[in-house]
Amino acid sequence: MGIRSITPRIFSALLAVCLAPSISANEYLTNMMAAIAPKTSQTAVILSTELDGTFRVNDQQLFTPASTMKLLTAVAATQALGENYTFKTQIDSYVSIANNRIEGDLFIRFDGDPTLSSRDLNRLLKQLKSQGLDHIDGNVYLVGNQQEAVKAPGWVWDDLGICYAAPVSRYVINNNCIKAKLEPRLADDLGKLSYDKSQPVTITSTAVFDKTATKEFCELALNRSDDNQFSLSGCFPSKKPLKLAIAISDPALYAQNIISELLELNQISIKGEVLLTNKRPANTLLIGEHQSKPLNSLVGSMLLHSDNLIADSLLKRMGQVKYGVAGSFTNGSKAMISILTELGIDLESANIVDGSGLSRYNLLSANQLYQVLQLIESEKRFNHLIELLPIAGETGTLQYRKGYRSAPLKGHIFAKTGSMLGAVNLAGFIKDKDADYRPFVILENGHSPAVKQNEVAPFSVLLLQAIVN
Repeated sequence: MGIRSITPRIFSALLAVCLAPSISANEYLTNMMAAIAPKTSQTAVILSTELDGTFRVNDQQLFTPASTMKLLTAVAATQALGENYTFKTQIDSYVSIANNRIEGDLFIRFDGDPTLSSRDLNRLLKQLKSQGLDHIDGNVYLVGNQQEAVKAPGWVWDDLGICYAAPVSRYVINNNCIKAKLEPRLADDLGKLSYDKSQPVTITSTAVFDKTATKEFCELALNRSDDNQFSLSGCFPSKKPLKLAIAISDPALYAQNIISELLELNQISIKGEVLLTNKRPANTLLIGEHQSKPLNSLVGSMLLHSDNLIADSLLKRMGQVKYGVAGSFTNGSKAMISILTELGIDLESANIVDGSGLSRYNLLSANQLYQVLQLIESEKRFNHLIELLPIAGETGTLQYRKGYRSAPLKGHIFAKTGSMLGAVNLAGFIKDKDADYRPFVILENGHSPAVKQNEVAPFSVLLLQAIVN
């Protein structure tokens, strides 16, 4: 078993645990906690032991859950929407295609599909082209929600330009994300920026590389404007290329520009313009449709890769379905609380404002997360969610995580990670030798980057090693 630091106090405590006569599992874990619990951060633990029932430490206290919030989203979305639910991007017109044209306007209904790509939209337009469409004798309207909030309360300002905090909108194309790369030049320290210039965005850079990493202050800054214009400045302390993932600022404008480009690519001319609208007329005909993968596949991607866009798109959809109005972070959070409460989860003390866990305003206790895990384990309709979780040393966010890539944890921990600055959380299941799944929650808040840099092994690793061993 690894340890954080070989101090006399920890060595003596671990020795006492190892040499103690026969003790209960709870006594063993109490002694272990005394030895390995971090001194500079707050922890909460609740887990099922084979003989003594449940071991609990601070399990009623509220913590920032980070991405362990996605466990709640997975259960609530499965309950409210069903495993086979799909997002539908649809094309409508007043009349069908005739004489290679559409008389009047065309409506493209964006449904908030978090996985919709420009390739999917291109296929949709190709469907129309294969039916003979060459000209639209009107406008092309992109139907969405012009007034929706695309970021939840409590999202950190520094995150908003990065793709894991991409705007959650009815208009989603290519994850509302642009990939770029900043490379050092041989001749000088100036960085060379490259990205797909066919994308309807502008990215400029004055950033430099500190190739020797000797400057006292060296950091990059990303400036964002509302019209999808970005500029990179500052410096990067390395001589290696840096991959960038930049979140779109205005998803509706991005969608307008993408559709304009795809119409031109497919040689479909329009008399009018590509415009935005909140609603399509009721008397239109469906002439094209793209469906997302079913909910179970989306939830699997959300849990495995901690996909925030999928999580919050599902949250908004729950609000829409439950209350019959446009989905939002507010009604989606309310819907999720209502759905989980009906399933027996006590969320009275919780604070939930998004489905991804990005918000610093979210508050959950270890006990509330544990109740969700118990529900997943006990209810047949949720059992499949266990297999969708990252597996230590094998898949998802636990594939390369420190301490989980080797025995005894590799292959035995199925869990959702939850990490952000100051938070290192884990909630899931221990798979024992009898193929039984025992739920556990380990929350750690107030975790300093300086402490993380110097620790030999994370607190969760040490505790889980003690349990599995």
